[in-house]
Amino acid sequence: MTEELSRLKGVELRDIWENEAQHFTPWLAEDENLILLGETLGIELELEAQEINIGDFKADILCINTEDSSRVLIENQLNETDHRHLGQILTYAAGLDVYTVIWIAKEFRDEHRAALDLQNEITNERFRYFGVEIKLWMIGNSIPAPQFVIVSKPNDSNLSISSISIDDWKTKFWTKFKEHLHTTNSGFRIYRPGPKNAVQFGIGHPDFRLEARLSKQIGRIGIRLYITGINAEVYFHLLYERREEIETEFEDNLEWEESPRQKACAVSYYNNDILPQDEEDWSNQHNWLTSLMEKFNEVFRERLQNLDPDDYVRTDNIEE
Repeated sequence: MTEELSRLKGVELRDIWENEAQHFTPWLAEDENLILLGETLGIELELEAQEINIGDFKADILCINTEDSSRVLIENQLNETDHRHLGQILTYAAGLDVYTVIWIAKEFRDEHRAALDLQNEITNERFRYFGVEIKLWMIGNSIPAPQFVIVSKPNDSNLSISSISIDDWKTKFWTKFKEHLHTTNSGFRIYRPGPKNAVQFGIGHPDFRLEARLSKQIGRIGIRLYITGINAEVYFHLLYERREEIETEFEDNLEWEESPRQKACAVSYYNNDILPQDEEDWSNQHNWLTSLMEKFNEVFRERLQNLDPDDYVRTDNIEE
């Protein structure tokens, strides 16, 4: 006997998310929804910030592609695509130094789909543009379920990095660290470990990243607060002005690394008497890194959110 089957029924987006900025963007920024989007595109996404100021506008979501630590911009629309959002996307991509752009909308007009296709054809292969339609479905009286549908993507894109043997010691180091973060219920996550010298994590501000780092040559592991963007030097000096207060709270001295020519600066703390390739000591090293990451997060996160570039008054350079 054939059982009775139900039918899929579309749901109007604004019946669930009345406002893009207040409702849809916070929903999408939740871990489980970024994972769903990432699985659709083949990208591991980690939230870095929401509602980022770019001139007179705000970009919706900034993420990190955890496979290569590059930035990913997500711009949302709960209606049909328009020229204004296309222009904003190109502006945001330049201002935030991103390599992957994801434009999500209820429906894509043909000319906007063609514009993304053209960007994928004429730009360097490192830059990728995705057009994604968001759909909501119900079965009978069920809870609505979201679906992401790709309507434009990079030509012949192969979005996954070639797998590397687990015998590589750096891959093993970060794989074990990923397991450690999971079993200790840490708020930090590593999606796909690889043979890297560092893995990055968001810390609530688009121009800052928290890095766990290792060096076999020097023989050390540590954490670095990495500062990028056009205001990197300004942010660095604003923090340095409060160095004594920060280091008192941190309960130790930090390394302050100013590199204005590279438009990047950092605040770091290392254990310089360690062998990161010593697998038998990894449990201790992972415990130490986790505690240090939590300490950096505790000391810096709120301070970073309150930084204002307009507060900086240039003085003499920091003494060596």
